[in-house]
Amino acid sequence: MSPTTLRASDRPILSAIERLLVAGVGVTARALNETSQAAELTLAQWRVLAIAAGTDGVRIGELARRLGVGVPSASRLVRRLERHGLATAERDELDRRATIVRASSAGRVVREAVMRRRRELIESALDGALADSTAETVPALERIADAVSTFS
Repeated sequence: MSPTTLRASDRPILSAIERLLVAGVGVTARALNETSQAAELTLAQWRVLAIAAGTDGVRIGELARRLGVGVPSASRLVRRLERHGLATAERDELDRRATIVRASSAGRVVREAVMRRRRELIESALDGALADSTAETVPALERIADAVSTFS
């Protein structure tokens, strides 16, 4: 849905989604700060770790595309994670020109700890907020999540 196809009746939904996404960044930042193993990670480094740990390896070019940055910037983020022992970068055996980024076992542990803390914060915030939700709530939220997942 582009701004030109947005109906006036959709504007409150768009506003609520924007607020939810901004809050999601805040929840993630707080979870990073409250998770001792991740307290020094920036949001950008967290995104690299989350993407790498969610795959069996991602090419640096694909990582850069998903982050919305250039390959040199993505490479710098990966090097910082490597220094923390949270990720590895290796030449792709099938295409020696490419680099594959993977979360290390320590990186996967950190990712799970942050995700767990983030879920705790969300559950705490939602306590009682979903009492009047309907059977359509979950499918509608899943459609919204699918639509914006192109940015993750």
